[in-house]
Amino acid sequence: MEIKVVKRIMEANEQHAEVVRQRLNEAGVVALNVISAPGSGKTSLIECAIRELREELSVAVIEGDPDTTRDAERIARLDVPVVQVNTEGGCHLNATMVLRALDEIRRDGLRLLFIENVGNLVCPVVFDLGETHRVAVVSAAEGHDKPAKYPALFRTAQVTVLNKVDLIPYLDFDESQLISDVRKLNPTMPILRVSCRTGEGMAEWIGWLRQAVTTPSAVSVR
Repeated sequence: MEIKVVKRIMEANEQHAEVVRQRLNEAGVVALNVISAPGSGKTSLIECAIRELREELSVAVIEGDPDTTRDAERIARLDVPVVQVNTEGGCHLNATMVLRALDEIRRDGLRLLFIENVGNLVCPVVFDLGETHRVAVVSAAEGHDKPAKYPALFRTAQVTVLNKVDLIPYLDFDESQLISDVRKLNPTMPILRVSCRTGEGMAEWIGWLRQAVTTPSAVSVR
């Protein structure tokens, strides 16, 4: 009986994910499911992208968080549409939550939707949200072993963003090992080195986003 319940939950998520995908495709919206551990800098990456892109295309954000609205408040200061989804302690977003959040976002003219998932390297990977692309974010401060320890995210992502590279000189961080582990899991995936604090690599991050918007099928999740 327990196995059947789990199966029903996953089937319902897949059904809702397909509805999300259909609605986004019909509106011409590219959606990014941004996944990482807590504190990797997801919100900062999104903020940098909004500052660079908001004059050329319409951007919105769905913020996932167990309890607070702090990240959504940061995004709101940039004057773009943002919807907070609180999971009440849950470790991931699901497609039902995203579908409900979409009802709060005007999709006419929208081109790029960031879905900032709850900070977790395991649970969010299992749940398809109807996204166009999956973005894996890992910071140098977390250590170089994350791809080896949490391979499912890096197998299913379309880009890995190595954030906080400005800290590498002060850490026991083996960048070559991280790159090697990612390549074993996903040989052709781009790995972008960035620092939101110094601006290093931001041109490459913004360039990848522009390509994602103009040629979404090139790096589709499904």
